[in-house]
Amino acid sequence: MILNLIYSPLEQFQILPLFLCKESVFSMTNMTFFLGVSLLMFLFLLYLLFEKTSMLIPNRIQVIFENLYGVVFRLIYDNIGNSGKALFPYIFFLFFFILILNVIGLVPYSFTVTSHLIVTFSIALFTFIGVNVICFRKHGVNMLTLFLPPGASLPLALLLIPIEFVSYLFRPISLSVRLFANMMAGHTLLKVIAGFAWTMLLTGTPVMLILHFVPLGLLVLLMGLEFGVALIQAYVFTILTCIYLNDAIHLH
Repeated sequence: MILNLIYSPLEQFQILPLFLCKESVFSMTNMTFFLGVSLLMFLFLLYLLFEKTSMLIPNRIQVIFENLYGVVFRLIYDNIGNSGKALFPYIFFLFFFILILNVIGLVPYSFTVTSHLIVTFSIALFTFIGVNVICFRKHGVNMLTLFLPPGASLPLALLLIPIEFVSYLFRPISLSVRLFANMMAGHTLLKVIAGFAWTMLLTGTPVMLILHFVPLGLLVLLMGLEFGVALIQAYVFTILTCIYLNDAIHLH
């Protein structure tokens, strides 16, 4: 398996069955397993949040979770305003669930769920449908004004409306592809460099044994960079969702 990963760094994204019941259609794959692990970790995060923030004397954990709460709340308030407070639970869940999925993929021998387009597109599509439901419930057919820029003349509107409509439909695609492409590209690069270091080690020559520490050092630096990418991509996905919700609520 290790030798195959040297020649095929994309093999780490392969969905493999972990449990298969022959008498039914039920099966568990590595993707299903790590999705469940991520959900349990999020529930554990909520437990720590409510457990530690109830303490009268703040400690380090309480300060950390208060800051995390403040980041998400500020993100909603700056992009949506007071009307976005009711959406805080979903935005909070979206940010931390995607962040947990991204970070778990950095653990050796784990699985990066967000490196699959079907997962990121499902999250983006669910969010997109929810945004449209909110917009229609609040504005009705007036939501169609999203596709008509204010002050546009009739000839210009005939040109801009199709463009705005197509760009609006591509929102879930852009959300999902951005997250999927960044996570897949970063993890592929990590695997390529790890395979390069392993190949140098297998040569057995003294020079290569010394030089293989160079890609290993680079791998450590890239791990830190990938952690930053995991955090940024979760933030970007969330802030774009807030912007789309702001358009749906205020028709901007």
